[in-house]
Amino acid sequence: MDPEHTTASELTASSAKTTMTGGQQEIKVSSRIGYFRWIICALLLIGTTKNYMDRNVLGVLKSTLQHELGWSEIDYGNLTVIFQAGYALGMLVVGWIMDRLGTRLGYALAMIFWSLASMGTAFCNSLGSFGIARCVLGFGEAAVFPASIKAVAEWFPKKERALATGIFNAGTNVGAMLAPVVVAWISLRWGWRGAFLGIGGIGFILLVLWMMLYQKPEEHQKVSKSELEYIRSDPQEVVQKIAWTQLIPLRQTWTFAIGKFLTDPVWWFYLFWMPGFFQTKHGLSLTRIGPPLIAIYVIADVGSVVGGWISSFLIRRGRSINAARKIALLICAVGVTPVVFAYRVESTWSAVLLIGLAAACHQGFSANLYTITSDMFPSEAVGSVTGMGGMAGAVGGLLIAWVVGHVLQWTGSYMIPFVIAGSAYLVALAMIQLLSPRLEPARMK
Repeated sequence: MDPEHTTASELTASSAKTTMTGGQQEIKVSSRIGYFRWIICALLLIGTTKNYMDRNVLGVLKSTLQHELGWSEIDYGNLTVIFQAGYALGMLVVGWIMDRLGTRLGYALAMIFWSLASMGTAFCNSLGSFGIARCVLGFGEAAVFPASIKAVAEWFPKKERALATGIFNAGTNVGAMLAPVVVAWISLRWGWRGAFLGIGGIGFILLVLWMMLYQKPEEHQKVSKSELEYIRSDPQEVVQKIAWTQLIPLRQTWTFAIGKFLTDPVWWFYLFWMPGFFQTKHGLSLTRIGPPLIAIYVIADVGSVVGGWISSFLIRRGRSINAARKIALLICAVGVTPVVFAYRVESTWSAVLLIGLAAACHQGFSANLYTITSDMFPSEAVGSVTGMGGMAGAVGGLLIAWVVGHVLQWTGSYMIPFVIAGSAYLVALAMIQLLSPRLEPARMK
């Protein structure tokens, strides 16, 4: 992380006090800026971690449940499709809910909803009941990114948002990294049902923490006047009750949505199929898949933070927001491409390094892609736009789940999924550049 913004105990920066002398402004730099916004960022990181632990339980238990319940690759693929369908619908609805109820209450309700859905999976016995539970889980879990992006827009100035997004987005990797270890440990002692119950129940601990810590910065007693001024240092637009009908025609909305549609499916592929890939392709048991998956997601964590740091660094060095975001996106899109060879390598750890690099670049790409919503839209619209884009990404994930399930059932080869994974980001960046060559702010009524 950037030491200019994240020291161990506080963040120091300058607060401008303007005086008029001879018709000219003199900027006097003084005062200290607090660090409480980074505590909020850490809280968002914990929430994303918990969210991804819940959704990864099924992927870790894939081989166990296929053996115990007799599922085929297509059956498992269909469960993933159902999850994505619920997630897509949830993204559309919960983004709107976040903008209407506010971040604090909206996220709290979502935590309760998805934690109960995760625990409820423990009582499923058939493919149909699993499908219902996964659909409900997907609907509730869709709240995590609209809520988190909206919180970042409320708590951070634009020059820090990509870094903050990269940090909380790292929770996707932490959750995916912890899941195989925790799920294996619980399931070996209390069975696979215990894994769903135990991990789902953690959500209520997070709920208490969220309600204790989260408020808007202007309402929070822990936020100093100087930190609030710093958070509000960007020009403020006053926009109220933005309807979807205003957002849908905007090319800025489609910039984000198409970027998500093309790249999110790759991440879903990693989440839901990598445990099975290492078990079938490299012969690893449930107790042995932990280290490779942990290594992949540790590497991905670094990519999430570094990807967000790159554009923040470039902005501080005088590059425009447009140039900074797109340079970071290009670096990540190029870095993904070697993953096309992952299905061919025989060494387990060679595959881990290729997939880890791709996952890191995905997360860096994602951190900047999420941040451009708050670059182009006022905070009152960020939740809705993030939800729309998230829905597009979930629809793409639904399609990739169907493709991967059928390709594996028919061919047994991972070639096609990895070729898609290696090429999607360059296509996405080309579409982003075509739709928003300058990342101009959307003109809202």
